[in-house]
Amino acid sequence: MRKALRWLLTLTMLIGTVSAASAATAATAAETDVTAGTDIKERLLSVPGMSLVEEKPYTGYRFFVLNYTQPVDHRRPAKGTFQQRITVLHKDVARPTVFFTGGYNVSTTPRRSEPTQIVDGNQVSMEYRFFTPSRPDPADWSKLDIWQAASDQHRIHKALKGIYSEKWISTGGSKGGMTATYYERFYPRDMDGVVAYVAPNDVVNHEDSAYDRFFRKVGTKECRDRLNGVQREALVRRAPLKQRYEAYAAENGYTFDTVGSADRAYEAVVLDYVWGFWQYGTVQDCEQIPADARNATDDEIWTSVDTISGFSFYTDQGLSPYTPYYYQAGTQLGAPTIRFPHIEKKYVRHGYQPPRNFVPRSIPMTFEPRAMRDVDTWVRHNARQMLFVYGENDPWGAEPFRVGKGARDSYVLTAPGMNHGANVAGLVDEEKALATARILDWAGVAPSAVKENPAEAKPLAKFDRTLDVRDIQREPALHR
Repeated sequence: MRKALRWLLTLTMLIGTVSAASAATAATAAETDVTAGTDIKERLLSVPGMSLVEEKPYTGYRFFVLNYTQPVDHRRPAKGTFQQRITVLHKDVARPTVFFTGGYNVSTTPRRSEPTQIVDGNQVSMEYRFFTPSRPDPADWSKLDIWQAASDQHRIHKALKGIYSEKWISTGGSKGGMTATYYERFYPRDMDGVVAYVAPNDVVNHEDSAYDRFFRKVGTKECRDRLNGVQREALVRRAPLKQRYEAYAAENGYTFDTVGSADRAYEAVVLDYVWGFWQYGTVQDCEQIPADARNATDDEIWTSVDTISGFSFYTDQGLSPYTPYYYQAGTQLGAPTIRFPHIEKKYVRHGYQPPRNFVPRSIPMTFEPRAMRDVDTWVRHNARQMLFVYGENDPWGAEPFRVGKGARDSYVLTAPGMNHGANVAGLVDEEKALATARILDWAGVAPSAVKENPAEAKPLAKFDRTLDVRDIQREPALHR
C-alpha cells in the first residue's frame, strides 16, 4: 500500500448550509448535558486518564482536543503508557456517536465525517498510535500492529460509552477504512455499524495482478497514453532531471539516507505518477497532462510529475512523518507491486520498492502474511452491519473487501467515476438511498418514513461548508 502522498487535497461536497435557527438550537443542546446536569467538559475530564489540550469554539457544537492515557502494550498494560490524542465534536449525549479515524494523525480542526452528518450526531476522532505526538517514548515498534490499534479504539469506546450511551458507528477512509474494519474484526460487539470508505484489502501480498488489470482499462485510452508517456519520458530523461532533482534537494536541505540515494528517490517519485493521478484525479484532469511527452520540455515533464507525485516525498524529511504507515505496510498491511509494460526495462533500475526501503534500518521489520488473510476471511463470513464504499477509478479499489454468504446486512458499493475520495453522496441514487437508510437505521435514528421507504433517506444534518469540508491527505504511494 503505497501510492501518492504529497499534499492536502480538499474536496468540498455541496449539499446546503446550516441555518442559523438550527445552529442556535444545537448550540443550546450542546452547551450542557441536561440529563446529567453536568457540563460536557467536566464529564469528559472525569474519565480516568483523560486530559484537555484545548477547546475550540464551533457554532452548534463543543469541540475538544484531548489526550488519553493508553497502555503501550494492551496485553501487558503495566509495562508503560503513552498519551494518545483524540478529539470530541460534541452535539448532544442523546444523539448517536460516530467513531472516526483516518489511520494517521488526527485533525485538530473541527470536522464532521459523512456518517456524522448523516446521523446528525457526535464524533470521536482518534489519532493512530505511533503517529506523532501519539508515540510512546521510547518507541517499541513491535507494539504497532492492527490488534494494538483496535484495542486503543476499544478502550476509548469503553471509556466514553458511559457519556455517549446511544448507538455508535465506526468509520474512516483508506487506512482509516481499514482501521474501522480491523476494529470490527477484533471487537465485533463494540459498534452498531461500520462505514469503511475506500479500504484496500491486500490479502496476498505477493499477488498483485488486480492492480495491473486496473491500469490497463481505467479511464480512457487517450488519458492512459498521456500519463504513460510522461512517466516513461521522465525515466528516459533521468540524467538531466535527476540533476535538477539533486539541486532541488540541496537547495531545500533534503537528504536521502532512508531510501538510500537520490536516484532511488527520483525513480520512486516517477513510478508513483500514474497511480497518484488516478488516486486523486479524474478523467477531466487529463487535459492538464502533456499530450506529446516526447516533444515536451524538461520543465513540462518535471512540473507534471512534481504536481502529481511530489519530488519532496521520498526524501528523509518527506518520509519521516509516515514511518508508522510504512512500518505497518511492511509488517502486516502489505503493499502492491505493479508492472510498467509501457516502459522498457533498461529505464527501470529499482522497480516498485518495498516498504522496507522507506523505514529507517534501525527499526526491525518482519512481515506477517496471515494478518490480512485472517481479516478478509472474517469479513466474508462474519460481517454484520458493515458498508464498504469504493471509487470506480481508485487504484486501491482493485483489491476490495467482499462480503460472502455468512455476512448479514452488509454491502460493498462503488461510486461511478470517483477516485480515492469516493463517498455515499457519490453513489448512484438507489445505492445512495440504501446506504443512507442503513446508516440511519444502524445509528437508531431512521425516521419512520425511511423505515417504510429507504428511497426517502437523506442526511439528517444540513451540509456545513466549513464543518463538512473533507481534508483528504494525499497519502503515501502505498495507499490510503
